[in-house]
Order: sequence, then C-alpha cells, then structure tokens
Amino acid sequence: MNSVCEKSEPQWVAGFMSGTSLDAVDAALILTDGESVLDFGATVERKYLPEERRILQQATEAARAWNWTGEAPEALFAQARDVITSTHQATWQMLLEAWSGTQPVLAGVHGQTVLHLAPKDGRKGRTLQLIDGPAMRRALGVPLAYDFRTHDVSQGGQGAPLAPAYHAALLRRLGGETACVLNLGGVANITARMSDGALVAFDTGPANGPVDEWIEARGQGTHDVDGRFAAAGQADEALLAGLFQRDWFRQPPPKSLDRYDFSAEMVRGLSLEDGAATLTQFSARAVAAGLSQLAEYPRRVIACGGGRHNPTLMAALRDAVSCPVLTAEEVGWRGDSIEAEAFAYLAARTAKGLPISWPETTGVPTPLTGGKLLD
Repeated sequence: MNSVCEKSEPQWVAGFMSGTSLDAVDAALILTDGESVLDFGATVERKYLPEERRILQQATEAARAWNWTGEAPEALFAQARDVITSTHQATWQMLLEAWSGTQPVLAGVHGQTVLHLAPKDGRKGRTLQLIDGPAMRRALGVPLAYDFRTHDVSQGGQGAPLAPAYHAALLRRLGGETACVLNLGGVANITARMSDGALVAFDTGPANGPVDEWIEARGQGTHDVDGRFAAAGQADEALLAGLFQRDWFRQPPPKSLDRYDFSAEMVRGLSLEDGAATLTQFSARAVAAGLSQLAEYPRRVIACGGGRHNPTLMAALRDAVSCPVLTAEEVGWRGDSIEAEAFAYLAARTAKGLPISWPETTGVPTPLTGGKLLD
C-alpha cells in the first residue's frame, strides 16, 4: 500500500476533470481521509486552446469510428494523451499558485473519455479514458491515482457514474437528507440518497452534449450561451414524444451512456432555435423520467455541472421535475468544481483501498475498489 494512504488523518488531495464537452481542465483541492470531506481548497479552470481542443475532438471522432474494431488509431490517441498531460501540468501549476496552504500529497486524474459502451445482454461493457499515467505522474510530481473505471467494467459494472461516492459525502455534510444530486455535463447523471441512506445512481440521458454539438455544427460557438437559442425556439413535441419511445427509458437503473448515444442528429431538419429548444427540453424531461424510476422521489434536486449555468435548461427542469431544483451554490457547494473534487476524493479512497462503486451505482456484484496508483 502506498505511503500516502498509510496515514489515517485527512490530507490535501488534488482532483482533475476533463469532460466530454472538451472545454477545459478543472482542478480542485479538498481535505479528506477518503471518507469525510473536512475542508475545501483552491479551484482553477484552464480552458483548452483551439488547437488542443481540435486534437481531443479528432481523437474522440477516431475512437467512435474505431469502436474497438480493427486497428486502434494510436497515433491520434498518442497526440491526445500528450495534450492531456501538458494541459493538466499547466493546470496543476495554476492550482499551486492559487493555493497558499499545505501542499497536496496525492492527485486523482480522470483522463479524457473518448469511448464508452455499457454492458448489454450479458456482454460486458468497455470504456476508454485517454491518459498516460507514468507521464502524468512525472508531470505532477506527486503520487497519482487514475484509470478509475476499468476495474468496474471488467467486473460487469457500468463504469459510470463514479461521482456518487463523493456526492454521498457532500450530502452527509448537509445532514444526510433524502435528496438527489444532478450532474449536468455532456451526459446527465443523478445520485439519489434514499431515506434509509442507500444510494442509487445512474445516467438519465443527455444534458449539454447534443445541444453543444448542434450549436457548434452551425457555427454559433461551442454552446448555447445562457440558453438564448433554445429560449428563442419552440420544442417539437411530436419529435420529443418519439424520442421517449427509445429502449433507454425502459431500462432499469443502474445504467450508463456514451456521450454520443444521444446526438444532435435527433433534431436534424429543425431550425437552429427549434433544434436547441427541442434538445434542451429533451435533456430536462429525461432527468424527470429518471427521477420517476426511483423508489422514493427526492425532496429536492441539487444541480451541479455546466448545465446549471443555462437558465433555459434550468427553467425546463423546474417545469418537468416534481420537487424544488436548486443550484449547487444555493446549498453552499462549488458547482463548477464538484467533478474535480470527486476525483480527488476517489484518489484518496483508491489510496486507502476503499470501494468507489457499488451494486446500486454501477451494477457491480459487490462494493468494488478501483483506480491504479503510482507512488
């Protein structure tokens, strides 16, 4: 076991996240013993430069075309890994410069997801996060935890979502109420805490991903800023009704999605505004459909992730969901940093050999450890 985890007292740990929106690397510091979260440190965001984003997008597109069949596009993957290493090293330096407290002794890095296939009909799933662990360990200069999803998938789990362990720790800080944490990234996922303390977690459907794709393909930027295009359009109700006939919405949780399982192609033929409005409504109503699959309806939903900055999406959520929907900030959380914080927390748990996924969160047979550790 690593010397980092031999100590039981809380230590400062750094976490990093690069999401499927390919917009930035987020980093955050938390003080944790892998079970409780005692304090919060600096947070930073390092936006991808256009060329960096292009390389990551090319790797993602190549991964989708490959789909584990034939020869892997290793040249493009290698370029993307180099970008991940260099940008995380730059973000690490920004984090250290923003922090005057005790230096972190461990880092958790997610890497870049370029392909995810959920298990189906007895077939195990597959998942691919691009990261060069040894190069990242050298770049950061502290012990590194990474590759958090592979073990879960190898044991028949969904490999996602992994943030529920951290969401549960945050909910405990609020008094352990019956509530639901909603992450609005490229995909939407929920972590629901039941009245008996049990956790249920799963992906509900798309969040920002298809809308971002729709806007960018039409040369209007990388996302629907403030939901303006969606607000100016009209959702196609007939199209939405058809989308909810997909098998996904009949599958019981736990379940997971690849970012491109739901794409902008769903609204092909609509105007810019109507397409944005339809995709935004679809994301909100998919969350509502997911909540309806819970044994207990939450008393409130706490939204984190980039989607909570979109007032049109948040308004659609509040219309679709039968309980109050709050932002992370309204309960005292740092909504832009929760995923980065989560991988700091998972790194601490990995270092101590604690579970990071459970039958109710990813579908694994028993509580499961995960992640690789480089001292």
